[in-house]
Amino acid sequence: MTKGGTGVASRSVASLQSILNHAVRLDIIASNQGAGARKIAGKKKERRLSVAEIKKLGEALQYGRQHGEHSTALAIVELMLLTGYRISEVQGLQRYWLHSEGGYVQFPDTKTDGQIRAIGPAAIKLVENQPVFKSSPYVFPSDITNGPFTAGTACLARLCHRAGIEGVTPHTLRHTFGSVAGDLGFSELTIRALLGHATRGVTQGYVHIDEALKLAVTRTSDEISKLLNERNMYA
Repeated sequence: MTKGGTGVASRSVASLQSILNHAVRLDIIASNQGAGARKIAGKKKERRLSVAEIKKLGEALQYGRQHGEHSTALAIVELMLLTGYRISEVQGLQRYWLHSEGGYVQFPDTKTDGQIRAIGPAAIKLVENQPVFKSSPYVFPSDITNGPFTAGTACLARLCHRAGIEGVTPHTLRHTFGSVAGDLGFSELTIRALLGHATRGVTQGYVHIDEALKLAVTRTSDEISKLLNERNMYA
């Protein structure tokens, strides 16, 4: 009798999907027949923003832009949601780490050491639209020190209060990005790669910024960007 419960069952499906995806990339098979297989939800539950809450946060961002909220703080919150990056990674982001043409950010040091992480066009545009200060390498420099801006969490709290959304932390935005990617049908392995989680088992060694990963990050960030701007697009 098989043992392990729903967690093992879910990871087994994800591993099979990843193997089949890799076989498609190598032209061994024409298509991934397991792409639509549903994984059994485990007991662990994390807070994510619903579609309605993402739209409300978009309205709060727009309100903040029009009513004096710090533009750097607003951009930090939006970039967290468009990338799934950790708040420390967003606030500490340096311009030369971004490789726009390649669609990736090369972090020299993260929670799991140096990483190359995919980034979508919507997020790249947001980064490139930030003012450039020759005296600072940071995308989001501090107004009062030589370091990065560090008030993103406080801004997020104000936005959520304005939107009437409770229980939101920077990690909620990270989990929301991964959840939206899952809603769009991307595999657990792909989502782990997007979020910068270490890979393990038979999948280790071939996850990189290939076209499949670029497609996943583009579709996910575009979907979130659309939701953030949906209620304001005709204003």
